[in-house]
Amino acid sequence: MDLGIAGRTAIVCASSRGLGRGCALALAEARCNLVINGRDAGLLEREAHAIALRFGVTVTPVAGDVSLPETQHALLAAAPDPDILVNNNSGPPFRAFADLDREKIIDGVVQNMVTPLELIQAVLDGMAERGFGRIVNITSFSVKMPIPGLDLSSGARAGLTAFLAGVCRGVANRNVTVNNLLPGRMDTDRLRSSFERTARASGETVDAVRTRQSDEVPAGRLGTAEEFGQVCAFLCSVHAGYITGQNIMVDGGLFPGAF
Repeated sequence: MDLGIAGRTAIVCASSRGLGRGCALALAEARCNLVINGRDAGLLEREAHAIALRFGVTVTPVAGDVSLPETQHALLAAAPDPDILVNNNSGPPFRAFADLDREKIIDGVVQNMVTPLELIQAVLDGMAERGFGRIVNITSFSVKMPIPGLDLSSGARAGLTAFLAGVCRGVANRNVTVNNLLPGRMDTDRLRSSFERTARASGETVDAVRTRQSDEVPAGRLGTAEEFGQVCAFLCSVHAGYITGQNIMVDGGLFPGAF
């Protein structure tokens, strides 16, 4: 399917690896020019070169922590008038509720709520004026189904979801959409780290933990960053202009609900 976004410019945050990289690849396949971001400058440069070579699009790397104002300014300087914004950032690490303090809570909220809001605020009016905009926020399965130890991540991302529920409806008539993608058990570094932590605590092997958690997914497997990216690219397409304010689970059926 032609997504109708060839030549559009997309900012994809935290996109040197994992789900962000999956989104960047899918948008590049749709012939979008990219501004990609990551904390590891060397890895980011290599990814930018590889994506540009593979798809023949312009890829501009902007290294840095997207939560920092200077990194946000650099992203927006590289793409002052983006057509697409994919918000993504690492979440707080697993922590027991008792181990959280004020500084950790504020840092988590800044990473997973304040940062995407700041970037959306910076690009939204321009998108509305130009009559096209697609914003996709990568949040988490835990927004709908809490995961023990990820309470801070769940709370910050749920706050982002609620905040944008009203904002998105104010620009829907200008062909600007805002949607959230909620990944479940995706085969990423973060999930693999959780397998290792579970294995240490339970005495199981990492492979046993991986197999058990994969089998719990109705699809019978973990999701991939590539298929996640294709969902993101569709939401950014011309065909998705009537979809806004939605929380779309990409979880292989793991969430046990009808709504």
